[in-house]
Amino acid sequence: MARSMQMVAPEPTQQEHAMFAYFLRIIFELLDRAEELLDRAEHSRRDTYLSSAVDLFELERRMRLIEARD
Repeated sequence: MARSMQMVAPEPTQQEHAMFAYFLRIIFELLDRAEELLDRAEHSRRDTYLSSAVDLFELERRMRLIEARD
């Protein structure tokens, strides 16, 4: 009879667990930073759009348009 050889993965060590946790923390920090940068870009775009209004009525119209999108 032929013996079947099973490949068993070794259990991760404590150091490997710590490295994985560190890696996940870095990924989440990068995602938070990307969200912050995108939020700043959106605010900048809206500020530019609103500041290009020629009068108060146009500004109010643009503000209502932005609020309706949100």
